[in-house]
Amino acid sequence: MASTIINGEPKETNYDRASELKAFDDTKAGVMGLVNDGISTIPRIFIHPSHTLSNSSLISNAEVTTNSIPIVDFNGIEKDPNLRKRIIEEIQDASENWGFFQVINHGISIHLLEEMLDGVRRFYEQDTEVKKQYYTRNLNKNMVYNSNFDLHTGQAANWRDSFLVRMAPHSPNPDELPAVCREVVMEFSKEVMKLGSLLFELLSEGLGLKPSHLNDMYCGEGLAVAGHYYPSCPQPELTLGAAKHADDDFLTILLQDQIGGLQVLHENQWLDVPPTPGALVVNIGDLLQLISNDKFKSIEHRVIVNRAISRISVACFFSTHLLPSTRKYGPIKELLSEDNPPRYRETTVHEYFTNFYKEGLGAESTLEHFKL
Repeated sequence: MASTIINGEPKETNYDRASELKAFDDTKAGVMGLVNDGISTIPRIFIHPSHTLSNSSLISNAEVTTNSIPIVDFNGIEKDPNLRKRIIEEIQDASENWGFFQVINHGISIHLLEEMLDGVRRFYEQDTEVKKQYYTRNLNKNMVYNSNFDLHTGQAANWRDSFLVRMAPHSPNPDELPAVCREVVMEFSKEVMKLGSLLFELLSEGLGLKPSHLNDMYCGEGLAVAGHYYPSCPQPELTLGAAKHADDDFLTILLQDQIGGLQVLHENQWLDVPPTPGALVVNIGDLLQLISNDKFKSIEHRVIVNRAISRISVACFFSTHLLPSTRKYGPIKELLSEDNPPRYRETTVHEYFTNFYKEGLGAESTLEHFKL
């Protein structure tokens, strides 16, 4: 097979990537189907360019001292005004300097967190023929299951399968959700919506605004819940579970299991986000960076995969995504001044998501397209 070198990577000149992508997609079995088939070499479509896989700047957990993801304890937040003020300051600092923080004692029971992870596992461990009925690339459906939302547009496929359920502002018909995880997805989503509303209050105050400001802007109006499954990988050094990206929403709340794999790009170094029992990971999305006029930061992150064991996570995205809306979002006027002029043009959530989806994971930050 003839090959050439492009950007430092070997490329077969007669390699038909589009056909290989289609063949994989047509199986409707996802990455888990490949693993179930007992493959020992990952398909070419999953191999990432070597420069995107480098761990040369990775800080391991053993090396982390003061340079670690902040953990914010919500215990007593409703009872002690002074404690609430301190928590706001901690969240403000984390949102400005990290874009990420973990929350403990957040009000969602550990039992429900474990049940949610179990529900995701039950979905993926079903017979492939049962799962296939949900496999689709129609993003207008309330329940979307597939492998790689950007399979045909991304630079390289990621080693994960996902389902995404749109839970708000319009609740799906329960019958649209898989029976094996229906009840827990609905219960978990209600609790996440409550926590999201509280977080938007605290973030509003962290911006020097009244507590209801971000909620009044409908930042917490939409919620999509994604159940990600990262199967064990025979060649983890060649691929990623999720390529480097920043989230396209206002805010993300992430439940991860105890396997680990999430990494945050902090001061140009990849830093592990170690699983903390009972904790939820919170990160600022692009749209919150945009409306805060860069005060809060949407930080790039990625997921590495494991040779020996599968990983599960549940990402809760506060955004209306593809829902039609004429509501425009730009830098909050109360934050602007002569010394702090607007840095972004206004956009709708739909327009922003469309740009993000078109480019896929691993591409240039979508925020760049909206800078003034």
